[in-house]
Amino acid sequence: MHDSEGSDAVESPEFPLSPAEIDELREGVLAWYRSSARDLPWRRTRDPYRIWLSEVMLQQTRVEAVKPYYRRFLERFPTVEALAAAPEDEVLAAWSGLGYYARARALHRAAREVVERWDGRLPADEAALRQLPGFGPYTVAAVGSIAFGLPLAAVDGNIARVLSRWLCLEGDARSPARMNELRRVAAWLLPPESAGDWNQALMELGATLCLPRRPACLVCPASVHCRARRQGRQHAIPAPRRAKERPVIRLAAALVLGDEGVLLARRPPEGLFASLWELPSVELGEEDDPREALSRFLGPEVGEELGRTEQVLTHRELRTVVYRLHPVGSVHVREPYVEFRWVDPAGEPPGGLSSAARKALAAAGIRLRRGR
Repeated sequence: MHDSEGSDAVESPEFPLSPAEIDELREGVLAWYRSSARDLPWRRTRDPYRIWLSEVMLQQTRVEAVKPYYRRFLERFPTVEALAAAPEDEVLAAWSGLGYYARARALHRAAREVVERWDGRLPADEAALRQLPGFGPYTVAAVGSIAFGLPLAAVDGNIARVLSRWLCLEGDARSPARMNELRRVAAWLLPPESAGDWNQALMELGATLCLPRRPACLVCPASVHCRARRQGRQHAIPAPRRAKERPVIRLAAALVLGDEGVLLARRPPEGLFASLWELPSVELGEEDDPREALSRFLGPEVGEELGRTEQVLTHRELRTVVYRLHPVGSVHVREPYVEFRWVDPAGEPPGGLSSAARKALAAAGIRLRRGR
């Protein structure tokens, strides 16, 4: 998701509708949202903590993927105070599989600040919200408008697409210059008395009707006011972003079984999969033999190959081959890892596991339980 600016002192941008038509657009979109919006758990609450949690989880993650995580996370951390009091490992464990773990760390840090500075109550003030970890302008606008009714316009990827079509704007809707233009438009269109519903209505429109490839213009409440629709350009606008080629990272991972269980390694607190647990792994160069690289890294004798996995991340692709390793004597922590730990192969991990780590474990026949 992208971030948006607030609506203070907004100049009227060039817009192809009269004030009366804009009022009609607002009324139509809000009426559609209030009668047709999906029944989502975070829309049934006025609790700022739950609204905030949903906005963080929904960043770059599909609604259907978020639902079970949202429920389990609230069962484990039902209040800001409960989240603030939890160790980071517990928070990461509850987040395991949802991805983009920096979100969980920022959420945790922000919860602690809310408890320390505001007695566990999320501040209903734009400037105060902006001071919290993880609260970029989009999150400030979304949480501020939905939880507190603040007149702040939110612009994420869905809303950027909707506004680009309404204005029939060529080019990349997510470029910095275009996003700034769309933020001005969003702030100008915002009905201050219904900011939360309006922001959610535009998000809903982009998620359900104004889709990237197949916009459902015939049932869209804004189609009569949409310039791209009138010009028959709705399928071409906004221009699709060019997919960047992802570098491939080759890894060799080790399943080490001992009397105390399976050996897991904890990554350092910075970088890819920071502070998460996984099978001990070594990155391979182009000419590296995976067995030899593992043997140099851990020392024990490398056994048979157990499986291969692939994981596509935002900016890279991981390809992992998993081998059984037979420990000879004690196994010592090696960089980049900061800790090794033996874990019951039928139990819970000691902290967060990435989806890539779970795939590697599954390839080795190990399926650790998810947290409570």
